[in-house]
Amino acid sequence: MRKLPPLGSLRAFEAAARRMSFREAAIELGVTPTAISHQIRLLESVCGQPLFRRRPRPLVLTEVGERLFPVIRNGFDAFATAIASASAGVGQRPLRVTSPNAFASRWLVPRLPKWREEHSKIPLEIIGTDSVLDLRAGNADVAIRYARRMPPNLAVQEIFRDTFFPVCSPELLAKGTRQIERAADVLQYPLIHFDWMNRDREAPTWSRWLAAARSVDPDLPDTNKAWDLSFREELHAIDAVVAGQGIAICSDVVVSRELKSGALVKAHDLSLPGYGFYFVYVPDHPLQPHIEAFSAWMRSLV
Repeated sequence: MRKLPPLGSLRAFEAAARRMSFREAAIELGVTPTAISHQIRLLESVCGQPLFRRRPRPLVLTEVGERLFPVIRNGFDAFATAIASASAGVGQRPLRVTSPNAFASRWLVPRLPKWREEHSKIPLEIIGTDSVLDLRAGNADVAIRYARRMPPNLAVQEIFRDTFFPVCSPELLAKGTRQIERAADVLQYPLIHFDWMNRDREAPTWSRWLAAARSVDPDLPDTNKAWDLSFREELHAIDAVVAGQGIAICSDVVVSRELKSGALVKAHDLSLPGYGFYFVYVPDHPLQPHIEAFSAWMRSLV
């Protein structure tokens, strides 16, 4: 274990020896000349001998002080160089953004060309995962968290909330024996389900949608209809819907581009509440300006 004197005493000695003035060293470090004198006496007590000859003036270094000064000066120069290099490295590396897979694939990635147009000097690394990465451990710089409530103990901004309703391809509807006018009409089509891994009892699933539909369509029969297609991943379920293989309950945010382009259409107006998309980061992050730029850019797209 290194045995070193207090950093304050080293800083005071280096500044005073470089300027040969306690008063000028005090101005540089933002303290009083008395504080500089106290810190140097502390260092002299550690060394066991004087480092300056104070009388007669002008101030001069003793032989021990002359040997010590270049070592401490070079040490502080090395610290400054290393810190500057590390800071530059932080500024140059990509801003690492983690988000759920479906949101990354369907919402975020298609909009990245616009980010590059507006912020060409801030590279991004997108980490699509349905796992919750630990921001405090440095696994990512920013997280887009998808949850019912605001995540605790971090800096958080709610970007938007989504709504779920049945969607399908227009080609599927064209093949149906009749148009969907009532909730009961949905049952003539294959129903596509995907697994909600968070086990939320209020998740916007077909079971909850059919239960809600019975309150507005008394003719909707009680049914134990099994899902015609079931997927573990939300992305695979959306792909199946786009391919015309059935109807799924989807987030209006995640499939917003498909709805806008007409690749998907709303099959029925009955909707279920979704979740919040939260922009999350650690306060006072080294990439704070980049994080603020990315947050402002996301909000501008809402």
